[in-house]
Amino acid sequence: MLWFSSIAAMMTMGLRVTGTAVWLYEETGSGAALAGLGLVELGMRIPANLYGGALADEVDRKKLMSATQAASFILIATMMVLEGFNSLQIWHIYAITAVLSSTSVLGGPARSSLTARVVPRSHLMHAVATNTATMQIGTMITPIIFWLTSLTTDLTLTFGLTTAMAGLSVVLPLMIRIDGRAAGASSDKSRVKNIVDGLKYVKSHPILPGLYLLDIGVTVVSFYRQLFPIFADQLFKGGRGTVSALIWANSAGGLAGSFVVMFTRGYKAKGMLVLWATLIYGILLIAFGASTVLWTGMLVIVALGATDAVGMTSRQTLVQLTTPDNMRGRASAAHSLAAMSANGIGQAEVGFMSDLIGADQTMFLGGAVSIVVVFLIWWLVKGVRRYRYEEIQVPAGAAVDFDGYDLDRRPELDLRTLK
Repeated sequence: MLWFSSIAAMMTMGLRVTGTAVWLYEETGSGAALAGLGLVELGMRIPANLYGGALADEVDRKKLMSATQAASFILIATMMVLEGFNSLQIWHIYAITAVLSSTSVLGGPARSSLTARVVPRSHLMHAVATNTATMQIGTMITPIIFWLTSLTTDLTLTFGLTTAMAGLSVVLPLMIRIDGRAAGASSDKSRVKNIVDGLKYVKSHPILPGLYLLDIGVTVVSFYRQLFPIFADQLFKGGRGTVSALIWANSAGGLAGSFVVMFTRGYKAKGMLVLWATLIYGILLIAFGASTVLWTGMLVIVALGATDAVGMTSRQTLVQLTTPDNMRGRASAAHSLAAMSANGIGQAEVGFMSDLIGADQTMFLGGAVSIVVVFLIWWLVKGVRRYRYEEIQVPAGAAVDFDGYDLDRRPELDLRTLK
């Protein structure tokens, strides 16, 4: 049920983001308009993300996921009606995006935290990779669905189907048959105090700050996924069909990268895996900026999607492996905050720079900066390059205690810490 609900939520967001971006770009013809949309998302996501992480460690995560998806159902249905009556305005897109940017991240930490509740530690890397692969399959289908539903003169059909997917994402989380509350959840502190405790935990962690800074440093200069209308126009002189082709290629690469991760279970240097994937990602950004033929650009996008998926899946797994359940919502929220804030800033930066110096030069610059960031994290944050995953074999349902440390309650501890 968690798997199905993730698919429904992902397709809801994918169709909504693509539909609103294409509608806005066709209405304005401006990369700055898309950049402004990214700034709106950023402004709403930061406070909502921190609050959502604290909520995920206090309340029933299943109900939280369902409630936040209900907002998507209502507002996307509103867009469908407005578009059907030819009354949809630019300010509607900005206002609805602002609200949905907030509600979507409120439920994100709860969804991420539930994975480690339903899957044993020894299979967590495969579980995260499977979720990523499944979502990539969905995002491969999403642009095809968008293209088919956008063959009409407006996007009413696109918004209608998105509304239906949002309805599914409301119902499915409630069908998950486990306790939705975090183990050891505490409600005796104020929510502000819980947020502060979560930030202190992440700050003192030997690995997580480096991973989050890596994601921020690269994404703010290279975010391209929601700006495919710009690249389709400036690099390949195409329209909606080209946008759909690029989205499909990126998702196909993400799927391939997810399967690559499944074969890295025996590779203990998980932090170095993230660094290698991000380094290759930076090199590929430069190659994408040099692409002027659609099929070569699609091949580069496939490779970009693959390396991005390897880095993203490995980061998510490290968060789950190194964080206890009653802190997992806030750690996941910090991860989402880093990623989504970087996405918003990156969308604005790439959108504005594409108008200023062109999409190709923007990608050249982003690739060069990304390579520098990788080497800085490798050099300055030793915990990332030194981390080694040690698998602890524990019988299902058993609690093994080493020197007072209960592994069921302290899954962040590896063998070296126990010694």
